[in-house]
Amino acid sequence: MTKVYRRGDTYIAPRGAFFDGNVKIDGDFIVPPDTHIWGWLKVGGRLELGPLSTVGGRVESRSAVIGRDVRLKGPLVVEEDVVICDNARLKSVTAGGNITLRQGVRVGDVTSSGTIYVHGKIKSDRLVGRAVKVYTV
Repeated sequence: MTKVYRRGDTYIAPRGAFFDGNVKIDGDFIVPPDTHIWGWLKVGGRLELGPLSTVGGRVESRSAVIGRDVRLKGPLVVEEDVVICDNARLKSVTAGGNITLRQGVRVGDVTSSGTIYVHGKIKSDRLVGRAVKVYTV
């Protein structure tokens, strides 16, 4: 079992950690680069998932920043806003707020109660939101 450090309501995993199952965090969770979770991830607060990390199952949080080159093998469900950085690979994204998709993102269905912002070229199955705004690079 990998040790997670706590400071107030914020939890931090060590860089390069492996979690051999499901992870539930009741506050904010900062995940450094190259961290791997083989099960699902449920975060009660804000999730900052570092570059080159992977999650094997469903990811849930209040809000999120998904780092570059991250791989999410299950759906991402966020209550508020989410930013998905360059070249991330996701099964699908559902958010109660705005979704920002950066250059090179590959994702299945994207569903937002707010606006979907697309920065650069992405690959997706379907974009459904109150509005979709596309910015070329």
